[in-house]
Amino acid sequence: MKKIYDVIIVGAGPSGIGVASILKQMNASCLVLEKEDIGASFLSWPKEMRFITPSFPAQGFGQTDLNAIAPKTSPAYTLDSEHPTGADYAKYLNLLAEHFTVPIKKGVQVKHVNKKGSVFSLDTSAGLYQSRYVVWAAGQYQYPNLRPFPGAELAMHNSLVSSWEEVDGDDFIVIGGYESGMDAAYQLGKLGKKSTVIARTNTWEQDTSDPSIALSVYTYNRVRPLINANLITVVGNTAVTGIAENASGYDVYTKDGKAYFTPEKPILATGFKGSTALIENLVNRGKHDEVLVNETDESVMTSGLFLAGPELRHDSHIFCYIYKFRQRYAIISETIARNLNLDLSILDMYKQENFYLDDLSSCGEMCQC
Repeated sequence: MKKIYDVIIVGAGPSGIGVASILKQMNASCLVLEKEDIGASFLSWPKEMRFITPSFPAQGFGQTDLNAIAPKTSPAYTLDSEHPTGADYAKYLNLLAEHFTVPIKKGVQVKHVNKKGSVFSLDTSAGLYQSRYVVWAAGQYQYPNLRPFPGAELAMHNSLVSSWEEVDGDDFIVIGGYESGMDAAYQLGKLGKKSTVIARTNTWEQDTSDPSIALSVYTYNRVRPLINANLITVVGNTAVTGIAENASGYDVYTKDGKAYFTPEKPILATGFKGSTALIENLVNRGKHDEVLVNETDESVMTSGLFLAGPELRHDSHIFCYIYKFRQRYAIISETIARNLNLDLSILDMYKQENFYLDDLSSCGEMCQC
């Protein structure tokens, strides 16, 4: 007879490992399915890319490392780095998985998920798996948005660059002005190459402290000297509508009728589609195309299916940074544990270490002084 797990977690990134480590401590029968390797999306970062959220070990003063996914751990201390690389952070995730003896099956691609009665069936490249609960933590950053407009196939997506040193050329157009687009321009500028960043939104001018909306101070401080040195040119409030190839390079067309020429392949920093497209049959979506969940991050359409990670959204609250979505791991775990009559005592530590955000009304803007 096929084993029915208490919980199957899809994805072995920070959310998958984070939720699994709590459930494992509660003695739940759980399994993590991962299509590649632990921290795969971080391993695919360009080697020059680093975390914009700083890591700093300050637990002794009641402050948790912003990039930690479990209490009493610190990527800064473990990795000896304030702004870790993707490869660094994957090491941290591997250490946690090993420490909590998280059961992980790698190389397993989830193809389809169904629910019949109280049991989920996951059709995968390694056969059928079943569970009473599913935590979808497959993330976003392995699914680049490669076709945002006509001609986008002529460009290269920033997430597919292994190193900016390997990119030939001296004069680029970067499409997208959020963190990844500005990081691409910064990395090229450090190499003495010019970039024109065309952005739909002027992220560098947003009057907000939320880095999910505005450019982070860390990134702005890096690109500002390059802007002043004319190595980076920013074109804001401009939407790209298409790309066409010509004899000497590429024309990038914008909504206002202008065309920008580049001799090099344009760089797409147009974001990601997200993995929840794989469970479309089990979710409803809201006005921002977000998966609709209840107050415990459970699908409003399918009971027992929970969403963890950067695609999580509650109304105007965007949880696309680790320090945001990690605070929901314990909420999910507690809900499942109560239904399974598991020991909840481990949650006390998560609450004490600020890994437990159950009051969404407390999320808000920092005082603009």
